[in-house]
This record gives sequence, structure tokens and C-alpha cells, in this order.
Amino acid sequence: MKKVIVACGGAIATSTVAANKIKELAARENIPVEVVQCRVSELDSKKEGADLIVTTAKVRKDYGIPVVHGVAFVSGVNIEGTENKILDVLK
Repeated sequence: MKKVIVACGGAIATSTVAANKIKELAARENIPVEVVQCRVSELDSKKEGADLIVTTAKVRKDYGIPVVHGVAFVSGVNIEGTENKILDVLK
């Protein structure tokens, strides 16, 4: 089971869109995944055991975990490229 944290500014709107897309992607690729949503400000406290962080906000801090910028799931631009980055980490 892979753990993915999806973070945005408020942990509601954009992270929900991205979280749903990641769940769909994982299901399509037969990757068991747990998706946890949070605010960017909560990443330090939520990162334990995570394999990947996907953010819809700008993040510059190094959490020691791969970070993928997931705004493509909200904008619709370069979704395939973002999915490939996510799959590179999860596979």
C-alpha cells in the first residue's frame, strides 16, 4: 500500500480534485493507495510513512519525500505529464 499526501492551501477544493484524480490513476494502474488530504502547513505532521506528496500550491521545502506539483489536475494542462511523474514514484 502506497501513501500519498495531497496538500493545498485550504485542504478542501483543489486537494479534493487532485486526490480523486490520483485515486483514479492508482486504480487504473492497479496500485493500492491511501490518499490523505491536508493543508500545506500540515505536511510536517502528516508526512510520516508517506511515499509521495502532491501539492496544488507552491512548496519549496524539502520533506525528504518526492513532491509532485499537481496543479495540472485542476487546470487540465499537462495531466499526462503529472500522472507519469506520480507513477514514476509509485511504481
